[in-house]
Amino acid sequence: MTIERADIPPLDWENAAHAAARLAKQVELALDAVDLSLPQYRVMVFLSEGAAGASTLAGTLAVSRPTITVVVDGLVAKGYVERQGDETDRRKVHHRLTPTGRRALDRADAAVAARLADLAVHIDDQETRTAVRGLALWGKALLAARNAAASRT
Repeated sequence: MTIERADIPPLDWENAAHAAARLAKQVELALDAVDLSLPQYRVMVFLSEGAAGASTLAGTLAVSRPTITVVVDGLVAKGYVERQGDETDRRKVHHRLTPTGRRALDRADAAVAARLADLAVHIDDQETRTAVRGLALWGKALLAARNAAASRT
């Protein structure tokens, strides 16, 4: 069974959208503590799944190539990401998370988790489990949508 948008009241969608926007700000605040921006974190999360070129990063993260270049430049300067030429095509460059970048991502993940846990004290334990599970399900939906888009191209 597929849930249609019409099956969920408009106010519920609106409230969910507003919560997502507010939650994004909380993630940004947590990342400030580990000296990362939200765009840098997004790139690092994607690269934790494997190396990628600038075009792939830009397409997946829905930003322009120049934007990706600026974000990656900052991560390279911190030693979190390295650029590596393609052995078969010198025009291509792959971006990889370095071991230092992996550790920085682990710290960022912990900071975000701590921020979410701090917020969760305002709801009961069952609601916290439901909220965390709900975010994990949104992650699953986002990954499925990305894979579907990739298979169409």
